[in-house]
Amino acid sequence: MAKTAFIGLGVMGGPMAGHLARAGHVVSVFNRTEEKARDWAQKNEGRTYSTVAGAAEGADIVFACVGADRDVREVFEAAAPAMRKGAIFVDHTTASAGLARELAERAEERGLGFLDAPVSGGQAGAETGRLTVMAGGAPGVFAEVEPVMRAYAANMTLIGPAGSGQLAKMVNQICIAGVVQGLAEALHFAKRADLDAEKVIAAISKGAAQSWQMENRWKTMVDGKFDFGFAVDWMRKDLGLVLEEAELNGAQLELTRLVDGFYADVQAMGGKRWDTSSLIARLERPPR
Repeated sequence: MAKTAFIGLGVMGGPMAGHLARAGHVVSVFNRTEEKARDWAQKNEGRTYSTVAGAAEGADIVFACVGADRDVREVFEAAAPAMRKGAIFVDHTTASAGLARELAERAEERGLGFLDAPVSGGQAGAETGRLTVMAGGAPGVFAEVEPVMRAYAANMTLIGPAGSGQLAKMVNQICIAGVVQGLAEALHFAKRADLDAEKVIAAISKGAAQSWQMENRWKTMVDGKFDFGFAVDWMRKDLGLVLEEAELNGAQLELTRLVDGFYADVQAMGGKRWDTSSLIARLERPPR
């Protein structure tokens, strides 16, 4: 069993840290909002700390799942001096590939291992321990961390060197953006055509049109319920990273840029905290 620290106990990090504790690992936690850390400790076996450094001291692996690049950098800068030589910093945040490469270099200078390891599967995947992890880093570091991540991940793949995990997560978000927009338009069309959406989905969901989004979100989209997962604000943050990276590598992402604009429309409608399936809401608006 590993001695671990987990920094960030949000809708993803809280359940992930809980799975580590239930798997028998020693878990120290820190959260910026102390009340959330105390609540976690009441439900799980682990110790809370009032500083990142306190939680990270003596840990074999320090996991972070926070908000954005700035937050990751702050956590790393606080944790690294307290970490023992040979310990590993694993960043589960969806952040930029450039930051991952930067922190990998800084970790190596300090004698630490580093993985950028964003996850997919949403809140439900975190709660059930069925997340997908796409990682960037050294094979030896990944091999050391992989058995520990099994506590909350069903699929783990080392994509390549530092930054590769973040780039793979960008591919994931590009796919989701296109699929959800297609599903939103399809359901909107079915409603306008006075079709029975349930019969239509039953007919097409076992064929080439099938997707996770269709299987899990069609009903709530039709019902106008959008509180089932990843928030629009976070999706726009991720798509911003995608579009910034595309500017660097020359990728042509016309559809992704278009859907990012559609999510901006949803934000303007008051849907900042709605889940990503809320793209249908902008299509269902009464005409001006």
